[in-house]
Amino acid sequence: MRAASTGDIPPAVEVDLTRPSIARVYDYVLGGKDNFAVDRSAAQAVMTAVPEAPNIARDNRDFLRRGVSYLVAEAGITQIIDIGSGLPTVKNVHEIAHEANPSVRVVYADIDPVVLTHGRVLLADDGNATVITADVTQPDTVFGNPGLTGYIDLAEPFAVLIAGLLHHLNDAEDPPKVVAAIRDRLPSGSYLLITNFLDDGSRRASDLQHAFLTGGLGAGRFRTLKEQSVYFDGLDLVDPGFVPANEWRPDELTRTDSPVTSLYAGGIGRKR
Repeated sequence: MRAASTGDIPPAVEVDLTRPSIARVYDYVLGGKDNFAVDRSAAQAVMTAVPEAPNIARDNRDFLRRGVSYLVAEAGITQIIDIGSGLPTVKNVHEIAHEANPSVRVVYADIDPVVLTHGRVLLADDGNATVITADVTQPDTVFGNPGLTGYIDLAEPFAVLIAGLLHHLNDAEDPPKVVAAIRDRLPSGSYLLITNFLDDGSRRASDLQHAFLTGGLGAGRFRTLKEQSVYFDGLDLVDPGFVPANEWRPDELTRTDSPVTSLYAGGIGRKR
């Protein structure tokens, strides 16, 4: 990994242990160890509201596995930007990509200081993956970051991953506008992968959203498939479209009996 560029926006120097971190809660739900008591408390509140919540986290990781494999092995993508990447876990994006093509370059972008620290350690000896400090709501911190522009050729096709992130933005932050600004940066032949919690109209969805909002995990809300379809405006959706995550090109490893499959959606679009 290349050292953090001086062009990065300054990372936080201290970890706030009084507030849960979305990345660390997700890590705990997946069985990781990079979390603190405040994160575990928030995660337990979520799992009390919806005991199947860990299944959703695993379904998201499995969608990423299938999606990244498609992008590299079938679509021929050799550059990936993972925005809001979260903590390292089993089968990270660069590991999935490198199974199909070891020369794929991957840039992880996040604002969580724990994520950044762990990412830099993990990628210290990897010449084809790096991590930068950037905020999805400020696309210039991603695409104008010297740590990215020295690593990714923005004139050539690349894939952007925004997995499990946009539902944490509230309406005032205008997620469709945020995504549109990212889409505008994509050259022809590039791809956009998005996953999010889904409002399927069920009590389980409202309970899970309530647990997030009252558990200190920020703002935002779950949105319907129709509301989220605008994220792919102007793109050609890869079959079968933007659908419940486990319905997107399932393979022999995909859970087909997940009781919460309707609460999480994913899709990939290609820019003409």
